[in-house]
Amino acid sequence: MTAVPTLPHLPTDGGRSTGGGSRRAWTVTALLVVFMMVNFADKSVLGLAADEIRDDLHLSATRFGLANGAFFLLFSVAAIAVGLAADRVSPKLLLLVMALLWSVAQVPAALGGGLGVLIASRVLLGAAEGPAFPVAQQATLAWFPDHRRNLPGALITLGVTLGVIVSAPGLSWVIQHHGWRAALWVLAGAGLVWAAVWKALGADAGSRGATTPARSAADTRGAVPYRRIFASRTWIGVTSAYFSSYWAVALMLVWLPSYLRNALGYSAGEAGTLVVAPWTIGAVALLAQAGITGRLMRRGVPSRRARGWVGGTLLGLGALCCLALPLVDSAGAKTALVAVGFGLGGSYATVAATTVAELAPPSRAGGALGGMNAVVTTAGLAAPAVVGALVDARGTAGYETAMVLSGLLLALGAAASFLLVDPVRDTARMHD
Repeated sequence: MTAVPTLPHLPTDGGRSTGGGSRRAWTVTALLVVFMMVNFADKSVLGLAADEIRDDLHLSATRFGLANGAFFLLFSVAAIAVGLAADRVSPKLLLLVMALLWSVAQVPAALGGGLGVLIASRVLLGAAEGPAFPVAQQATLAWFPDHRRNLPGALITLGVTLGVIVSAPGLSWVIQHHGWRAALWVLAGAGLVWAAVWKALGADAGSRGATTPARSAADTRGAVPYRRIFASRTWIGVTSAYFSSYWAVALMLVWLPSYLRNALGYSAGEAGTLVVAPWTIGAVALLAQAGITGRLMRRGVPSRRARGWVGGTLLGLGALCCLALPLVDSAGAKTALVAVGFGLGGSYATVAATTVAELAPPSRAGGALGGMNAVVTTAGLAAPAVVGALVDARGTAGYETAMVLSGLLLALGAAASFLLVDPVRDTARMHD
């Protein structure tokens, strides 16, 4: 396996003659958007089938939450291990192997078995999916200069949202008419199809058949120890903010369909449709954030404000909506607040990825992104279990308690983004 350059910058011609604006760059970006769609369809299926799985396997809310949390047992370890490897190994190869493993991981639970088989299948799937987001971001951003990374970075994150928007109604139909195990077979097939297309059309920036981007002076920075990156205020701040955002994402994936059905009284079909609402709002927020951030940076506004403050505003607005939930009584008002709160609160991923990519030297980008993802995704391990315990202890009132807790975490994340994130300052300090 041949090492490839990581996150190179492009010449100042705007990328017209190189990867930054080439058809190949956007082909890779489009394929990786679909990659993230499959990734999050895989994650969402158990939440969509929560009641069916609990009835079939006779699970309490706590045990179901723990089964979902098992998905994240090796998620963080794999994220940092593969993130470090991505600084030396072809991202194209890593992404291909991940997609193939996703399909394989669906098979045991699809074939049958009880809780043990389901947990083992989800642990394997989590290990294979853990590095997906940082490696996909790294593979995409490598084709673009820093000031043009906000849109492709947002599109990769948009794949997360589109994965749920596109798959939720279809998977809900499959679950209702053919059972939850049939939905796993559908997802296994989707992973195999993507892998075949990626094998034919995917490429690394700087690989044979792709134009090798020229490296700017900013990319000739000397190697910086990972410990200095991880100890910087920006990395700590953006990771803390992203953790709070991922907590909201985990609850949307695992418990939102059950909340809509059991606490707010919607039918399974209605819940399968309404669960799309926060993801749709999140998609709009992602694109708006990318546009605002890109415009500010082109005007010379420092990324402390263009990324940290804009991202912090999204988290703060999401927090206000979640904290306001106990103040309204109707199911419609609660649904609207949850949709807006989680939609905005779950939209920090692009800010996080582009900020870390700006902070870290090219030779450390994969490890820095993987390390961030490893910390952040522990929220996926904790959130489903915490909410499951709250539901078992408090019944349907436990769902609302979980939403308020999410609001408090989002408020803390917003504060971290406003107060700590400043890549320009911390990049200079790391090289003093």
